[in-house]
Amino acid sequence: MKNIIVFCMVLLASTGMHAQTPAPSFKDAKLNTAYTQYITLKDALVASKASDAKQAATALQKSLADIQNGKKASEQAAAIATSADLAAQRKAFSSLSNEMKTLVTGNVSSGSLYLEYCPMANNNTGAYWLSNEKKIMNPYFGDAMLHCGSVKETIQ
Repeated sequence: MKNIIVFCMVLLASTGMHAQTPAPSFKDAKLNTAYTQYITLKDALVASKASDAKQAATALQKSLADIQNGKKASEQAAAIATSADLAAQRKAFSSLSNEMKTLVTGNVSSGSLYLEYCPMANNNTGAYWLSNEKKIMNPYFGDAMLHCGSVKETIQ
């Protein structure tokens, strides 16, 4: 019996099971959808996958078109959706992230999200992004500087 318990503990530890931070919820269901697509886009940029970023940005652009005050964010998502160049996508993501912060601030109904910042993005002028986790996963540099940045604000 003791061996079974030890085996199970080792198995759980090796699979990396851990508590994940739940995604925040928003007062507007359309904003929930858009934010989820934004996170998918961010993750594609973290992974340096321009084609995945393009696909996620296309879906995000459509979602943002239905959100009040979402026009500027939709335009930035369109810039990402129409580009296959990872550097150009990341540059547009900076502006998109600023617009998304404006949309989500004051609209969280449960949970938290984090405003994160990399001082080296955009030729050392810096850039922000939103995340469900405090752990830094930098969308501006991917593997080159995956954990560069810090949490600047918790949005609730």
